Amino acid sequence: QVRLVESGGGLVQAGGSLRLSCAAPSIFSFTAMGWYRQAPGKQRELVARISSSGSTNYADSVKGRFTIARDNAKNTVYLQMNSLKPEDTAVYYCNAQFHETLRDSWAQGTQVTVSS
Repeated sequence: QVRLVESGGGLVQAGGSLRLSCAAPSIFSFTAMGWYRQAPGKQRELVARISSSGSTNYADSVKGRFTIARDNAKNTVYLQMNSLKPEDTAVYYCNAQFHETLRDSWAQGTQVTVSS
């Protein structure tokens, strides 16, 4: 597993914004990176994903509010989260696949809490 450095979580009021970032060591070239999230009592779900070519996909619940982007040279992805809702409250886990590894890599997770 490749160590991923994740940051950007926090506490925000409904309607506010946060930006998450996730970076990998430069010796690894990613094929896809993104975030999953898990709320208490719920299964972990895909939030957003981006390939090294720029193709993206989003969970239906975040379309139009979240935007994922990447910087291939830095092996870094960003998740801009706007118009946050209490339902977005969860631990967000960065996930990545690399050319050089057989298994997915995971960050430790960052807490996002949205108050009503």
